[in-house]
Amino acid sequence: MVRTGRQATLIASEGTAMTTPTPSVKRRREHDAPDTTVGFERLAAMPAGPERDRLRADVISAWLPVVHRISRRFRSSGESAADLRQVAALALVKAADRYDPYRGPFEAFAIPTVTGELKRHIRDHAWAVHIPRRIQELRAQVRFAQDRLQQTGRHEPPSAGELAAETGLCENEVLLGLQAEGVHQTLALDRPLGGSDDLLLADVIGGPDDALERVVDRESLKPLLAALPEQEKRVLYWRFFESLSQQQIGTLLGVSQMQVCRILQRTFTRLRQDLCVPAAA
Repeated sequence: MVRTGRQATLIASEGTAMTTPTPSVKRRREHDAPDTTVGFERLAAMPAGPERDRLRADVISAWLPVVHRISRRFRSSGESAADLRQVAALALVKAADRYDPYRGPFEAFAIPTVTGELKRHIRDHAWAVHIPRRIQELRAQVRFAQDRLQQTGRHEPPSAGELAAETGLCENEVLLGLQAEGVHQTLALDRPLGGSDDLLLADVIGGPDDALERVVDRESLKPLLAALPEQEKRVLYWRFFESLSQQQIGTLLGVSQMQVCRILQRTFTRLRQDLCVPAAA
């Protein structure tokens, strides 16, 4: 600005220029962040005591609405809103106790602290099934990409290829992130299915099947049984498929019960030896 000669004379006669103080503009990422600068400066200078405790409680209470609002950003994580608010409030208390008012604004220190505590809590406690951290990060990237693409007004869900182009990931990583979407909470076994109380989730979940565990044994025995002599095949069939006693089998063969017992023992020994030969080799 160019000053007139009269203004220059007045300034020179007073020795200093009279300037109008410019109000400081505080840039905040959170529009509702309270101005507690004076309160924190007083806390830093006050000794321990009831008065300081009251001031500390007032300052923390002033920031509670902000951190509660931040906790709502994580409402889709699977954790309850009450738990998220509690984690955010505890993080706020830690930030307030560690904050140095002469090293920068409280917001720049508190917001990352609260956000980091919420993320750690979700990572460590919100997953009903523990999955690697890398897959959790993939899930977050894929989810943000889905939100961005859906904000464009599209009606159909984005494909894996579109998500890969949006995130810079490969399609396999996108698929891993999509598969991790539903593991925050598990379903109760007594949950009704199909809108009917008669059919529960537990009714459609399979249980242990002993026959499956014997599949390998059955398949391994097939060629060994086929190679047995005809008499031994008949004895095994009558004993284990017709449920005949050794005495009844002896009558059919025209031998004693003791001979039938020896045939069975000899057959079992041969089958065991033949089964163990491939494993030993």
